[in-house]
Amino acid sequence: MSQLSHLLYVRAPSSKMRNTFLSLSSAYSATASPKPKCSLSRVCPPDHFALYIRSGAANVVGPKICFDGKIIMSHVLNNVGPGLNIVVVNGENGVVEKFGYLNMKTGNPQEILTYLKEIKPGMIVLVASFDDITTKLTNEMRNLFVGMGSTFIKSIKRKDNWVFAGRAGTQNRSLFEKQAFNDDRTNIYEGWPDMVEKEKHFKQ
Repeated sequence: MSQLSHLLYVRAPSSKMRNTFLSLSSAYSATASPKPKCSLSRVCPPDHFALYIRSGAANVVGPKICFDGKIIMSHVLNNVGPGLNIVVVNGENGVVEKFGYLNMKTGNPQEILTYLKEIKPGMIVLVASFDDITTKLTNEMRNLFVGMGSTFIKSIKRKDNWVFAGRAGTQNRSLFEKQAFNDDRTNIYEGWPDMVEKEKHFKQ
């Protein structure tokens, strides 16, 4: 037996002790309540997904997207980039279909447009901005987000921060959206507004 094994070795409990442990374990399992996902303040009701989305901070700290208890994209995971960071989720079963970022500074506008058009109706779309997203943002792209329920995308300007969650193929206004305006009077970073974040229970 190795030294580590020796240190971790514990004598097997008696049958009486085992019964006591089993009783305590059963009682705990019966009374333990589920914990909120994505650091939300409360547990989601049935048929809802937990969402937390935070934009990037200036062009330094990347955004974060958490869906149903799992962080899909973040600065720490090193899978975010300048532009629109997007997670596409199957709206029926909650399976993440794809995720990545659309480079709105140096990306190909036609490829970005094609990507957005290929998102199927019914899909849940989660978006977090990072850096300036307007360089390659066309009116046609904006209209596609309007079709997902966005009302703020039409007013997004240079260096604004934006987070959004909606459903492709619907014109219903999304309540999961927030924008921070680039304004020299209110910017908290040098030439950049504050990051924005939003959390919600999103209905399946």
